[in-house]
Amino acid sequence: MKILPTDFDGQAIRRVYDEGTETWWFSVIDVVQVLTQQANDLTARKYWNQLKLRLDKEGSQLVTNCHQLKMPAADGKQRLTDVATAESLLRIVQSVPSPKAEPIKLWLAKVGYERMQEMADPALSLDRARQTWQQHGRSDPWIQQRMTGQETRNAI
Repeated sequence: MKILPTDFDGQAIRRVYDEGTETWWFSVIDVVQVLTQQANDLTARKYWNQLKLRLDKEGSQLVTNCHQLKMPAADGKQRLTDVATAESLLRIVQSVPSPKAEPIKLWLAKVGYERMQEMADPALSLDRARQTWQQHGRSDPWIQQRMTGQETRNAI
């Protein structure tokens, strides 16, 4: 897994890319800290803990869908932190009343619309995959092999 932090509104959000499942995992605490506009992660962690209790009482499966991964903490040590996929993250964002939630919701809606377009035209999905792999530093031969499925044929 590769840890590739991103920036939202001047605040770092830790995220991890799992190449095995091709899934992004985002630090829930970091997103909650942005949404609640907290100065430190301790207050955001307390907010997230209360939100988890409330969601659990409501019967939400959202907390179950969150996992824990080791990520670098503010002190530089690797610590377990709650992480969520983009889908679960959207549900968390919807559970937090915040003026910062709207830009995140709009971004997730844009991503969803793009995926719908890709379902109608699979070539768009291939173009997006190529761009993403290039951003991750993959070589053109690696991308070409992946795009043509040669690794699957050679493995048989």
